[in-house]
Parts: sequence; structure tokens; C-alpha cells
Amino acid sequence: MSIEIKGVNKNFGDFVALQDVDLTIPTGQLTALLGPSGGGKSTLLRIIAGLETADTGSVLIEGDEATHLPPQKRNVGFVFQHYAAFKHMTVAKNVAFGLEIRKRPKAEVKRRVQELLELVHLTQFSHRLPAQLSGGQRQRMALARALAVEPTVLLLDEPFGALDAKVRKELRDWLRRLHDEVHVTTVFVTHDQEEALEVADEIVVINDGRIEQIGSPDELYDAPANDFVMGFLGPVTTLQGELIRPHDIDVSTEEGVLGAVRGEVVRLLRVGFEVRLTVQPADTHDEVSVVLTRSHARALGVDVGSTVWLAPNRGANRVPAMSRAAAAG
Repeated sequence: MSIEIKGVNKNFGDFVALQDVDLTIPTGQLTALLGPSGGGKSTLLRIIAGLETADTGSVLIEGDEATHLPPQKRNVGFVFQHYAAFKHMTVAKNVAFGLEIRKRPKAEVKRRVQELLELVHLTQFSHRLPAQLSGGQRQRMALARALAVEPTVLLLDEPFGALDAKVRKELRDWLRRLHDEVHVTTVFVTHDQEEALEVADEIVVINDGRIEQIGSPDELYDAPANDFVMGFLGPVTTLQGELIRPHDIDVSTEEGVLGAVRGEVVRLLRVGFEVRLTVQPADTHDEVSVVLTRSHARALGVDVGSTVWLAPNRGANRVPAMSRAAAAG
């Protein structure tokens, strides 16, 4: 196993950042640490990197005890959100930096830099300064620099958080392809659910310093452990006392559907190919959100003021509302 975390706890004064964290990340896997701001995911990443020290617990990398090793002895590559580039150095010199301070032969450094610039599609920009690159190009340069020293583990802290949505999407696709080429064990922190679902082999959901659930994107989305995981991995609404995803609700304009809830459409919003309905049920004050395709909404003929009947569709994921509070009680 590439990374093994056992019984890690970390406090900052009275604030509990991590509590009894146990986690194993297999060699060669791309793992996302997903959770809200302040949930503990970046603290855990920094403890793996050696940039923070756990109060208790241990960290093993490739079977070697790393708990008390300094960052430079862990053979870990770290990429920050804001690149941390050397502004006075060219792209090539930035990538070469880690190799040069390790006193590698010049021919080896040159060869390795050329390989990495080709890998991240920056060969033509090798003589530019970081300020002359776009945000996406700077992030690719940062990844090349981290990979230059052939780390055992690559750690990425919100790597695309400072970029606009279109560039983030492009870099997500690129990171997945890059990982499939180099197969280095990779852990990245994100609060972007779509990013984690699209890129990761496995997702670790962290909240309030605790691991809520670990699994593949499909496992977490299709079988959430509790209401927090379900709500954090996508939009949810409440229907008949259960959390359900808005696209998992069947809508009918005709009465007679077994178990359906009658309501009135009070808002309708079209967003691209989606039509988002807000329905006020007749028997409760809680509004229900429903998502339909544009063609489906047109076929139904729904509009504000329409009477509709709502029911969970077959195979819909449902979690009792406030399930965690009930479990804690």
C-alpha cells in the first residue's frame, strides 16, 4: 500500500481539525479528499506531505515510517493552488529546479525537463517566464516541476481552485489522462463535487475532521452512507420525509399514480437543457425541487400554476432526512 494513515488526530488550539482518521490509499490510485471548507481535508494532505505534524497517529509511505520525516525526505511532490512558481526563472528552469538542487548531471536534467515539458504540452513555452503563461499553463508547469524528481506520491491542494470554470474543466480532463500515463499515486484536495466524481478512482469524504465515507464515485453517489454525503455529492430535495435527488422524481400531470404527492408548480426556471421546477405540495410547507429535461417539461406542458403529482422513480436513491442526527441519538 502506498499511503497508510493510522489513528491521526490534529488540533489547532480548541479546534479539532482531524479526529481518529484511518485511511489506506493503494499504490497508483488517484484519490480525492472531498469536503467543505474547514472540514480537515487540507490538513490531512499537509500531514501526509510533512508540512504539518499530527498530534497522534502515524503515516507510512510505501511501507516506510514517515510520521517524523521532514518533507524533503518523504519523496513527495506537492502542488499548491497558487503555483508557488519562481517568478524570475523560465518555465524550463522552474521544472529543473528540484533536479538541480539534488545535483543531478546536467545531461539528465536537460533530458528530464524536455520529457516533462512534452508531457504537459509546454515545450514551446520553455523559455517564457511564469507571468507570461495563462493560469492553466502555470498549473501544468507546477505539475511538471513536482513530477521532475519522480516522487512516490503526488499531492495536489485545490489545484484548479484559482482558475475559471472552462479552464478547470480542461485541466480535470488533462489530469486524468496524465495520471493514466504516469501512474504515480496521487491525492488531491477539492471541495468541487463534480471534479472529484469526474477525476478520482476513489473519493474520501471528510467533514468536521472525520471521514464520512470512502468509495468509488459510483458507490458514493449511488449508495451514500448518510444525509451529509448524499447532500454534498449533488443537489437534494425532500419528498415524503426522505432526501432524494431532484432528477430522481417522476412528474405526472394526471392523478392516479400510486403513492404520489399532489402539488402546485410555484417556480419554473430553464437552465440550458434543464428545466427546474419548485413544487409546493398540498400537505406540507416544504417545497420540492424537481429537475426535468426541456423536452420532458414541454411534453408534460407544465408551467407555473400547474397541478402535478410527484413520486420517486424506480431505483431512486433515498435517505431519511436527518439520518445522521437520528444515528447519533
